[in-house]
Amino acid sequence: MAKLCLCLTAKTLERNLAILEKYRKYVDLAELRVDCLAPDERFLIRRFPEQAGLPVILTIRRNKDGGHYNSGEGSRINLLSRGLAFADADRRRNFAYVDLEEDLNVPSLEEAARTFGTRIIRSYHNTRGVDADIAGRLRSMSHVGDELIKMAVTPHSTEDVWRVFKAGKETAKLDKILLCMGPYGVPTRILAEKMGSFLSYTSALEEDDAPAAAPGQMDAKELSELYRFREINAETRIFGVVGFPLKYTGSPIFFNTIFDLENTNAVYVPFPADSMESFMKLAAEIGLEGVSVTVPYKEAVLLYLSQKDQTVNTIKACNTLVRFSGGWLGTNTDTLGFSDSLLDFIGAKNLRGKKITIIGAGGAAKAVASEVHRLGGKALILNRTALRARSLAIPYKFAWGALDNRGVELMDKYQDIIIQTTPAGMEGSDLQDPLVMYSFSGREKVMDLVYKSTATPFLKRAAGAGCRTLNGYDMLIRQARYQYTQFMGKEFPPQLLSRVRFG
Repeated sequence: MAKLCLCLTAKTLERNLAILEKYRKYVDLAELRVDCLAPDERFLIRRFPEQAGLPVILTIRRNKDGGHYNSGEGSRINLLSRGLAFADADRRRNFAYVDLEEDLNVPSLEEAARTFGTRIIRSYHNTRGVDADIAGRLRSMSHVGDELIKMAVTPHSTEDVWRVFKAGKETAKLDKILLCMGPYGVPTRILAEKMGSFLSYTSALEEDDAPAAAPGQMDAKELSELYRFREINAETRIFGVVGFPLKYTGSPIFFNTIFDLENTNAVYVPFPADSMESFMKLAAEIGLEGVSVTVPYKEAVLLYLSQKDQTVNTIKACNTLVRFSGGWLGTNTDTLGFSDSLLDFIGAKNLRGKKITIIGAGGAAKAVASEVHRLGGKALILNRTALRARSLAIPYKFAWGALDNRGVELMDKYQDIIIQTTPAGMEGSDLQDPLVMYSFSGREKVMDLVYKSTATPFLKRAAGAGCRTLNGYDMLIRQARYQYTQFMGKEFPPQLLSRVRFG
């Protein structure tokens, strides 16, 4: 199985050792980034492997490869030689690995490494993009039998990530390290074993004085405990969430906690994706079994479904994919998750006689409108684009309008419950309060589907006026329980509910 390597980037050896001790139980080996050390500390590296007490990679990364060493190639080679010099016959006192770039050709260094059992990692870094022929490049680097080859590239799209996973499978027999840097690279860091990568690099991100060694590196504790990285094997079932930019999803915490409590050999991975078409290719390449779909793909995903359940056929939005022999089945758990939460909030069994305003007309609003209609409520749909509000409202014979003064006037007849379905108020959203022109009376019951732990500006304003309010966390938990049933083919274990959370 793939190993987990902690990159040590603090300025002193003493501090690096302290960080290693704190994170030791989460990792299998460490990389000493000598280029991050203070200049006077760099001459003391020889004793570090013995002090560390686990296999250590010696790395002095150049600026052009994403590192911090800028004192010239001659001095860097001398420093590498110092790290390998006077190697001990007891290999535990030597660096287990030394990282030498593909274009570095110094026979004396290579000979010193091999003489005393230090394995060479022959590395290539593309900080600007992804090579056209990834598999070919890997094969060309593998000409020396005892070297471990490494390729780190920088994807700018989901298509790039798919090509890297594909190349990993095509070079399954090569002894390699393969990874993607940057935000698109998260799946490669979690699923290193699935790419045939010898290891995945990680950092101690909780330590302010030890920054990530490369863009996109994840925290060692998170990888080890939440994603159970060192337990992922060929039989591990893979699930995930797709969206963009997908910075704040709490779904991995919920599902991975459940998998751990159940001792289920499965992992749930975030997939930031710029294209549903490319993501579906990636999902097939990896063998995903189930996917949660979030903003902005709940409607776009419909093109890629082989089957749709009745809910998806009705509302034309999908938040759950399940793989079956004929392709992908699409369903929507937002519907029951929403209605269960709302009815509990207002203490009712249905919405008969209720006049409701729905803010938004996207995928979440479609689920809300469907349930409001099913439960007998009457609604007004307001959206920044009035035509989208109209399109959603007409099938249910709901009122509709734009998010403007005229739309707010229409709310006079739809004030029992106000439901906010847009991403407004989430971190990264340009819009913080979509209904800023509306004055709450204090009698409305107000629900915001945004599930961040602190109330959105919209919800704060409603509460300040005396309204009863509810954020989207309760709905999120409820719909996730329904998703679990779709993914696993069994009911969610209720006894575990108190032990899981989102974010």
